[in-house]
Amino acid sequence: MKHNFNAGPCVLPKPAVEATIEAIRNFDNTGIGILEISHRTPGWERIMAETEQLWRDLLNIPDNYAVMFLGGGASTQFYTVAANFLNKKAAYLETGVWAKKAAKEAKFYGEVEVVASSADKNYSYIPKGYTVPADADYFHITTNNTIYGTEIKTDMDCPVNLIADMSSDIMSRPVDVTKYALIYGGAQKNVGPAGVTFVIVRKDLLAQIQRKLPTMVNYNTHIGAEAKDNSMFNTPPVLPIFVMHETLKWVKSLGGVAAMHKINVDKADMLYNEIDRNKMFVGTAAKEDRSLMNVCFVMAEQYKEKEAEFMDFAKKAGMVGIKGHRSVGGFRASIYNACPVESVQALVACMQEFEKLNA
Repeated sequence: MKHNFNAGPCVLPKPAVEATIEAIRNFDNTGIGILEISHRTPGWERIMAETEQLWRDLLNIPDNYAVMFLGGGASTQFYTVAANFLNKKAAYLETGVWAKKAAKEAKFYGEVEVVASSADKNYSYIPKGYTVPADADYFHITTNNTIYGTEIKTDMDCPVNLIADMSSDIMSRPVDVTKYALIYGGAQKNVGPAGVTFVIVRKDLLAQIQRKLPTMVNYNTHIGAEAKDNSMFNTPPVLPIFVMHETLKWVKSLGGVAAMHKINVDKADMLYNEIDRNKMFVGTAAKEDRSLMNVCFVMAEQYKEKEAEFMDFAKKAGMVGIKGHRSVGGFRASIYNACPVESVQALVACMQEFEKLNA
């Protein structure tokens, strides 16, 4: 059996995969596959509406927020956010590579102030005690840092508009959407495959956009009359949205985001407890900032020469995708929503067996 710990694209719920396979053959009893269907058919318009409603139900998104499903990935949102909302100055929290890239893109549109950074310790912690400038147009955070295994687990109070890249922890815990002006992310960690990006934005901000923008960069394009109020100004990424629809149905069937969070905490605790117990491994992230989604660890100093050996041992035991990012090294187990507890148990057993054989 294979245990998928890839950082993204990641493991998907089996019911979502099965429903998608059937939809590729025959969508909505039309006799036509979803890859061939017109996005203006009633069946697809229903899927779009249901997918938005699932987002609203699962995260309690108020009516004064728009929900969009766009192409281009979270990296496209790095500049889209700034193009729409950075008029003079924006504040950024630098907690990893993706946060740094978001700030870099924003500099094309105005002044960027990095209020704090954890680069001094290779992004192994979340900075604290910083001050967000009151004159910033917005404050941008990256809530989960996939490469380094750190996470902001609470919804902060912010003196300015708070914007969050939640690519890799959305739907893993309850979120107070009202604390945020805008939330965005790529789907390929917790809510679907690569190819669709979610954007949740407070509608009043859209009336305040000052810059003249290309059509597709302007958020108003995707919720206005031309888009028929459902992110369909142009052809949406149909297949990824369908998989998202089925994935969110699965989350709802388990009891919603609160139930999902409990499952995620239990999985993460199981793996972190083994890392802390096992004499052969050491966690790399500050304990108070450890991510529930991406568990990063390395060989203990006295066993460094065993790293390649453990990687091979784990691979033979069915572990897939646990090699750490090149900037950190070691190992990374991404345990997103659809990663089953049995896979985490298998990885823990693998680590225990390796310790018995080598410690």
